[in-house]
Amino acid sequence: MVRLLPIASGKGGVGKSVLAANLGLALARAGRTVVLVDLDLGGSNLHTCLGVKNKHPGLGALVWKQERSISDLLVETGYDRLWLVPGDGLMPGTANLEWFAKKRILKELSSLPADFALLDLGAGSSYNVVDFFLAARDGILVVKPEVTSILNAYSFLKTAAFRLLQRSFPESSPGRAAVAAFAAAKTEGAGVSFLGFARELAERFPPEGEQALERLGSLRPLALMNQGRGGGDAELGYRLRDIALKNLGLSIEFAGYLLEDEAVPRSVAARRPLVDLEPSSPFARGVAAVARRIAAAAPGGPAGLLEEGSDIAALVDEAWARAAEEEARSQAGLGLAEER
Repeated sequence: MVRLLPIASGKGGVGKSVLAANLGLALARAGRTVVLVDLDLGGSNLHTCLGVKNKHPGLGALVWKQERSISDLLVETGYDRLWLVPGDGLMPGTANLEWFAKKRILKELSSLPADFALLDLGAGSSYNVVDFFLAARDGILVVKPEVTSILNAYSFLKTAAFRLLQRSFPESSPGRAAVAAFAAAKTEGAGVSFLGFARELAERFPPEGEQALERLGSLRPLALMNQGRGGGDAELGYRLRDIALKNLGLSIEFAGYLLEDEAVPRSVAARRPLVDLEPSSPFARGVAAVARRIAAAAPGGPAGLLEEGSDIAALVDEAWARAAEEEARSQAGLGLAEER
């Protein structure tokens, strides 16, 4: 059964599409069949990261019923086991999907004959983005080691938690009205979490409230810190996890920490994933490590990527150790060349 892996960010500029392309290729080279789905419908550009020409029908053709299924949209990327479903920023209205259109896309994605479907979502917290992010219990939220990025990520998670509760109740129902009233109130610092409120909903409005509580309790987003620079990066990661747990009742686990790498812009200009162009670079090796963790984690169960409480610090140490190892290897290679 295909495993959906949404990839989102609270704001643009964090390297989400570059990550999606490289993570997809890393999983494919680890023996998994992967479909990359460009769901950034207002600004589709995943094809450029893969060197695929923008001449193929995209998701807009499915939305407007010009194609019968997502399988008809699959495009070869030139890499074994890796396929692309292009987005579509050219067809009017594609970026603003009705709920039934989103449900159809998700149903089609769930039937793909692949191990993974990586969903490259648009930036920000629109309902289009959040609804696709909530299609899996463990979607990836990409952040940068900056206070503004952490705050944007928290805002995204807050919107996702609210949307999950809202969608659990029919329109115009007392339960949905209660969710709207709670979301309008200030919760930060008030000692009231979304999870605590969901428990109240379960008591007041069964069975929908009970289902909402179960879904919220099982949501365990994965965070990935990109463009790491050292210093206080781990502390920022802990800050995101702490405020998400305190204010929203959400447990976040870090899936990866990727170093800032000057080779990344070169790969974007070359239209080749860095995993292919320079597989020994710090970023590419970090992505390969993320792919191994994700492939090993059981879908539907606890992520268990690293020991609880040590994840982001351990990932930071691991990334810098890989970088030091590669630097030592490069220096040794230069030394041998000089001797010759």
